[in-house]
Amino acid sequence: MEKIAKTNAARLLDAAGIRYELVPYEVDENNLDAGHVAAQLGEDIDQVFKTLVLRGDKSGLFVCVMPGSFEVDLKIAARISGNKNCEMIHVRELLPLTGYIRGGCSPIGMKKPLPTFIHESALLHDFIYISAGVRGLQLRLDPRDLIRFTASGIYPV
Repeated sequence: MEKIAKTNAARLLDAAGIRYELVPYEVDENNLDAGHVAAQLGEDIDQVFKTLVLRGDKSGLFVCVMPGSFEVDLKIAARISGNKNCEMIHVRELLPLTGYIRGGCSPIGMKKPLPTFIHESALLHDFIYISAGVRGLQLRLDPRDLIRFTASGIYPV
């Protein structure tokens, strides 16, 4: 079996003593969505969480971590983050602001820690998948550990 190189996100979890599993999957550069990742993993899309970076009119940047089948509701995202309005950042801003690229953005190990809001449905599962910080690799971990590690809140549907 081929050894999987640890990402910065994995090293941060190691340092915090948080248990996780690195799970590789086949990348399709033309289809980076969570549905493809879930299919590759053989998992329910609602256990494969995507990391979205938004900009609020008051708070600046923040992160929403949500099930792959969900679309972000900007009104709810603004409200939970203490903003009046918010929008997704442009994909060209992702790497300079977070250190991650589209399809490989993890809520763990961004250039600067950002306020992070994790969808409450994560707590319905014993484990969820999030990006390990590169395309083709996911972290399988307990959502409670992710919430504690990111010092984040949960938010409703």
